[in-house]
Amino acid sequence: MAKIPKNLSDKDMMKNWVEPETLEEQFEKAEKAAEKKRREAPGVEPPMELAKAGFNRRLTEELGKALTELKLQLQLKGATDITFKIKKDGETIKITPHYNM
Repeated sequence: MAKIPKNLSDKDMMKNWVEPETLEEQFEKAEKAAEKKRREAPGVEPPMELAKAGFNRRLTEELGKALTELKLQLQLKGATDITFKIKKDGETIKITPHYNM
């Protein structure tokens, strides 16, 4: 066993010490790696009909998220059999839900 050096400062004593990684830090690192992998994964291209209309993957995802959120809100209110009606009004497009309660 090696001798312990005498008269060292606190800084010198802790020079090569590495704090072990906690379980929480391991989980955070794994979550960050999974999130990075998910973001870097190649996305699915939009269906041909949407691609022809000028929708890229990002716009398709945003539209899908918004419609899903709307459906969930309506279902929480008791709506069933939800469909959407699409109407072009000048330079805007309106999507209105139709449903049965």
